[in-house]
Amino acid sequence: MRKLLNTIYVTSSDAYLSLDGENIVVQKNNSEVARIPLHNIESIVTFGYTGASPALMGACAKKNISLSFMSQSGKFLARIIGKNRGNVTLRKAQYRISDDEMQSTLIARNFIVGKIFNSRWVIERATRDYSLRLDVNKLKKASQYMAETLKKITSCVSLEQLRGFEGESAGQYFSIFDDLILQQKEDFFFRTRNKRPPLDNVNALLSFTYTLLAHDVASALETVGLDAYVGFLHRDRPGRISLALDLMEELRSVYADRFVLSLINRRVVNAKGFTQKENGAVVMDNDMRKSLLSAWQEKKQEKITHPFLDEKIEWGLVPYAQAMLLARYIRGDLDEYPPFLWK
Repeated sequence: MRKLLNTIYVTSSDAYLSLDGENIVVQKNNSEVARIPLHNIESIVTFGYTGASPALMGACAKKNISLSFMSQSGKFLARIIGKNRGNVTLRKAQYRISDDEMQSTLIARNFIVGKIFNSRWVIERATRDYSLRLDVNKLKKASQYMAETLKKITSCVSLEQLRGFEGESAGQYFSIFDDLILQQKEDFFFRTRNKRPPLDNVNALLSFTYTLLAHDVASALETVGLDAYVGFLHRDRPGRISLALDLMEELRSVYADRFVLSLINRRVVNAKGFTQKENGAVVMDNDMRKSLLSAWQEKKQEKITHPFLDEKIEWGLVPYAQAMLLARYIRGDLDEYPPFLWK
C-alpha cells in the first residue's frame, strides 16, 4: 500500500510560495517565514491570491505534487498537476464507459450504495452511542427509509433514476443531521444544506471540508492514472472534477460529516471563528481555518481496517485505496467496483 505523505496548507492570504533548491519557501512581506523540504510532500493547498513562482510550479509538476489554489473561503480556483500516471489504455477505457450511460450507471450505482450505506451507519452509530440524548424513533425511521432505498437501487437502470433515489436518501439524512449536533446548539444548527454560499456555521464547515476531501480524492485518482475530470454519475462540465465528486460520495458522511460533527461536539470550533457577510454568506477566519486544517491532518493519520482490502491503513489513504480499486475494475481485474462500506 502507498505511503501517506504530507499535505501542506498555506492559510495566509499574503503568503507567496517559491522554490529554493529542493525546498518550498513561504514568504510574507518579502521575508521568509517557513521552509519545507519537497521530498515528503504529496500536495500543497494555498488559500489566497498572492500565488507561487513558476519554478515551484514546475518542480511540483515534475515530482507529481499537486498544487491547488483556493480562495480565502475555500472555493476552488485552480490546480497544477504533473504527468498522469498509468497508461493510456486505462484512461481510454474510462472515457468509453463514461460515454455509455448503462455502464456508467452500473458504476455510479455502487458509489451511491456506498453513500447511503455509510449515511445509515452514521445514524445507527449515533442511536447506539447517544440513545438517551436523541429521538431514536425519528432517527430509526430515516435509517429504515434509506434501507428501503438501497434495495431499489440494486435494480436501477438509469442515471436519472439513480439521482432521484440519491436525492431522496440525502433528504432523509439531512432531515436528522441537526439531531447529531449535541453541543453548542445556539451557534451550530442545521436546517438545510446550502453551499453557494453557505449561510450558517455548520454549512460553512461542511463546504470547506468537502473541498478538502475533493482535493484528496482528485489527487488519488490522478495517482492511479485516472482522469479526475471524467465522471460517471457527475457528467462532464468544464473545470469540474466529476470523477472525484463521484468517488467522494461514499466518503462524505462517514469521513467528512463525522469529522465536522466531531469538531462541534468536542468544542474544537466555536462561534467566534465565523463571520456573516452582508449577503448572508458565512466565512471562517484564519485562525478557524488553521484549527480545522490541523484537525483534518490528524484525522488523516488515524488508522482503520479497510473493509474490502482487510488491511490497516490511515484514513488519508482511503481515497487512494478506492481510486486503486476503481482502476482495477475499469481494467477488468475486478468483476465489480467495491464501494467503501464502513461499519
